[in-house]
Amino acid sequence: MSNHEDYQRAEIVVDLSVVRRNVEQLCEAVAAHSDGPAVMVVVKADGYGHGLFGSARAARAGGATWLGVAHRDEALDLREDGDTGRILAWLAMPGEDFGPLIEGDVDVAAYSTAQLAEIIAAAKALGRPARVHLKVDTGLSRGGVPMSGWADLVTAARTGEVDGHVVVAGIWSHLACADEPDHPANDEQEEAFEEALAVAAEAGLEPEVRHLANSAAALLRPSAWYDLVRVGIAAYGLTPAPGVVSSEGLGLVPAMTVRARAALTKDLAIGDSVSYGHTFTADRPMRVALVPLGYGDGIPRHASSTAKIQSRGKSGAVLGRVCMDQFVAEVPRGTLAGDEIVLFGPGENGEPTAQHWAEWCGTISYEIVTRIGGNAGRAERRWTDDDGSLV
Repeated sequence: MSNHEDYQRAEIVVDLSVVRRNVEQLCEAVAAHSDGPAVMVVVKADGYGHGLFGSARAARAGGATWLGVAHRDEALDLREDGDTGRILAWLAMPGEDFGPLIEGDVDVAAYSTAQLAEIIAAAKALGRPARVHLKVDTGLSRGGVPMSGWADLVTAARTGEVDGHVVVAGIWSHLACADEPDHPANDEQEEAFEEALAVAAEAGLEPEVRHLANSAAALLRPSAWYDLVRVGIAAYGLTPAPGVVSSEGLGLVPAMTVRARAALTKDLAIGDSVSYGHTFTADRPMRVALVPLGYGDGIPRHASSTAKIQSRGKSGAVLGRVCMDQFVAEVPRGTLAGDEIVLFGPGENGEPTAQHWAEWCGTISYEIVTRIGGNAGRAERRWTDDDGSLV
């Protein structure tokens, strides 16, 4: 990543060429097997905090034939941005208008017969069929119809197909424990999915794609691939299974860097305490910097006295409690106000990564990048690309 000195307070930098290369790597990994599946890159939640539009362009450039989003507006925004490829939007509320999605040639998910009826009603009103992915709950107990109601959903979907109101483009589910490849739930869910596919076939459905695998399963469990794999966090360079393999071990590079300028520096003496509650007290003389980011910007409060930063090439601890707008961190002697503090990045220069922050905060890297990259934060956001085609 090229050096950039123009930001004033703090910035989040996303290298879209890295996202593109990660997607290329993932596409090559699944294509290496015979009959390798198609790849969907999930760009929900503003591309996991990396930016919806840039992430989508990078994913397409890297070979993704599908994009996945949670909310309808994300899909419609992608269409407005000029994306014409296949998109699946999967989380709708009762009474939501499916018309714009159908009109925009966006695939939609049906979690129940009631939701399917709403999709069919919108398709009838438009006079064109809806492309639907029927979701079965194979054991996550989250979205999707339970197996007890699956036969009713596929029967209704087949009727909708015969009547010309829907095209069953997909049948899908989601794994609960893919980040633990040997967990027995994986086998149980695959068996349940096979059962669901058999019921659908018996009803006369022939979906274009069957999909079950998320990032972890796409990388670690080929038996769950079927026709399409859904890649989320891995596209952004972070391992979906940190207990099994690192990003580096997967050949992936984190795309996001978060850095700030020291608002103030000062020296602490032995016995000086830091931040609310005085939860940290210096046991030696030290130099500290005030970093102008806090939980109002997506910095986890759980980073208090646990996370680390990098300044002048050296590691330093977050000291005391993270506040709404700022936190204090140890920095090398000689550090001055205005000097750069790196919270996390690719890790190529010894700086922490989002995975490190996740471990320090007792969470997952998904949350770290999505929260800090969210639009509510006050850091400047910038996107880079090695040839400028994606920005």
